[in-house]
Amino acid sequence: MMETNPVPRRRFLQQAAAALAFPTIIPARALGRDGHLPPSERVTLGLIGCGDFGRNQHLMKLQLPNARLDVAAVCDVNGQHVEYARQYVMRYGKRPSCDGYRDFRELLARKDLDAVAIVVPDHWHALMARAAMEAGKDVYCEKPLTFAIDEGKQLVRTARNYGTVFQTGSQQRSDAHYFGQVESVARSGKIGSVKRIILPINGGMKQCAWVPAEAPPADLDWNFWLGPAPWADYDKERSGYNFRWFSAYSGGKITDAGAHNTTVALRVIGADDSGPTHVEATGSLLTGGPYDCVGEFEARFRFGHHKDIEVIFTSKPVAEHTSWGIQVEGSDGWVAASRTTILASDPSLITPPQGDQKELFLGSYRAHYDNWIDCIKSRERPAADVEAGHRAVTLCHLTNIAVRLGRPLQWDPVAEDFVNDAAASRHLSRPMRAPWLL
Repeated sequence: MMETNPVPRRRFLQQAAAALAFPTIIPARALGRDGHLPPSERVTLGLIGCGDFGRNQHLMKLQLPNARLDVAAVCDVNGQHVEYARQYVMRYGKRPSCDGYRDFRELLARKDLDAVAIVVPDHWHALMARAAMEAGKDVYCEKPLTFAIDEGKQLVRTARNYGTVFQTGSQQRSDAHYFGQVESVARSGKIGSVKRIILPINGGMKQCAWVPAEAPPADLDWNFWLGPAPWADYDKERSGYNFRWFSAYSGGKITDAGAHNTTVALRVIGADDSGPTHVEATGSLLTGGPYDCVGEFEARFRFGHHKDIEVIFTSKPVAEHTSWGIQVEGSDGWVAASRTTILASDPSLITPPQGDQKELFLGSYRAHYDNWIDCIKSRERPAADVEAGHRAVTLCHLTNIAVRLGRPLQWDPVAEDFVNDAAASRHLSRPMRAPWLL
């Protein structure tokens, strides 16, 4: 077909000559010059969720200077958060631009993104992570990985189907200073046979007063924030950090703090692809206010392939050597660690970390993100692979279910279902509000 407005040949030649005489200025970062890696060596990232800056600022603040990472797009249901994150990325990531979105599906439709980091309330994790994998992206998803056990089973299947490099945001798995030493000492046999693992989370939850409903902030799409969760009028306690204490969006302290500790326990006993066979738990639900998760609790697990090991997961101060973290007791000694301390019955078994404790803690985040980037390049499974994240939060979900049912439960870690217990099996999934469906 002939063009309706063709460019005259003489003008075309003049334009071509001008282009040769004055070439386009290409930024050094695009050419891999002046200390910049070439685009082929960088991971182009989209960040979904910009409001929980306790978590995603670790990603942006610690990794924006990383020459191997290029944050090209951000997304949040709150427009203010989107703009703040855009400006943050451009300033500290030294990017000329960063695109902002309110709908994660628009971000995932971009073909130039290699990977996404998902930092949103728990009830959104599985939906967004699965959509990201189906869009061909590698995934970093904050812990607790899922809102329900069946969601985790589906994420593992999807990741294996697409060959996704999927890192769960449990940075202790990359922490060589504290939890790495616990694993090494416990599995080396230097404290004898492991008999008991205690996972304290430093107290249960506290209730707050009722807060009246109000109009959501003008920049917040509250209906989108709720997404698959049941409709609820907006109040300031439901959004932000405190969403964790509402059972419609999370599993309380048990899944929030607990997923950090259960993932280390599973690694110590070699059960990253397995789970317990028995769980019994006691506890109480919070009453008298808006929070409706489990407060104080204690759960005890038995593992079929390690029948001699008992795992105690608790809000009670039963651990002698740490109030938060992990304590491993063997037939010939013990080792315990939190994020700031490591102790052992024989001090020669451990190397106390040197340096500023805050920097060491932030270093575990750096190492975890770096491990994910390394694996995106190598296509190996990362330190907190999707199945490890799923199996770790399964212990937390089993705790919540056992407390709510008020009786011991038998669990089949292969079928990932309760044994002959239809009432318990109904808790494996949560209904989703239309139009959302996993």
